[in-house]
Amino acid sequence: MSETLEQKSLVKVVIVEDYKLTRIGLKSTLNEYEHIDVVGEAEDANEGIELIKKLEPDVVLMDLGLPGMNGLEATIKVKDLGLKTKIIILTSHERGEEVIAALGAGANAYCLKDISPETLSLVIKNVAEGACWVDSGVSSAALNFFPRPENVSLVQSNNVQDARAQLTERELEVLKHLVNGKSNTEIAKELIVSVHTAKAHVCSILQKLCVDDRVQAAVKAIKENII
Repeated sequence: MSETLEQKSLVKVVIVEDYKLTRIGLKSTLNEYEHIDVVGEAEDANEGIELIKKLEPDVVLMDLGLPGMNGLEATIKVKDLGLKTKIIILTSHERGEEVIAALGAGANAYCLKDISPETLSLVIKNVAEGACWVDSGVSSAALNFFPRPENVSLVQSNNVQDARAQLTERELEVLKHLVNGKSNTEIAKELIVSVHTAKAHVCSILQKLCVDDRVQAAVKAIKENII
C-alpha cells in the first residue's frame, strides 16, 4: 500500500531541450529529489511531442529556442493533445512579451535557466499540483509589458498596424512559417526560393520587428496578432 502511495506522489517529468549536456545535467539533478522521476528526454519539439503522447508525464520542462519547431508552438501542440500534462518553460529568454506569449500558449510556469535546483524542484511539485509560477527575474518585465488600461485598444491597434505596414507580403508569409517552427530550408522549399533568399527574408523580419531571434519574432507575431 505504501509503495502505491509513493508511486502516486512521484511527479513524472519529460525534458525537451536541444543541448545534450543541459539535458543530462537536469536529469541527473532532478532525479536526486525523491518526488521527481525524469521519465524521458527529447532534443527537439517533434520528438518531445511524440514522447509526451506515449508517456503522458505530469510535467514537461520545455525550452523555447528549439531547432525547427520552437517551444512556443510545441507548447500549443501539447495543450491541443488534451492531456493533464503541465508545461514549465525553462529558458534564457527574459523579454516580457515572451513570458506573456508562453503563458498565453498554455504554459503553467516560466523559469529562467539560472534557477536553483531546489527552487526548480519545488516549482515542478507545485505546478504538478495545479499552481502557476513566474520567475521573479521576468515577472516585472512581463507586468511592465502591459500598456495602461485607458490606452490598451489604441496601443494594440497602432502596434499591429505599424508592424504589418513594415513587412512586405512575402515577409508576412515567411513570418507565418516562423510561427509554425519552420527552418530556413523548409521555408525555402515552401516558397520555392533559395535558402539564401529565405534567410534574407528572416533577417529582414527580425530587423523590422526589432527582435533578436526567430523565437522572439514568432512570439511577437502571435502576441500582437500580426499574422
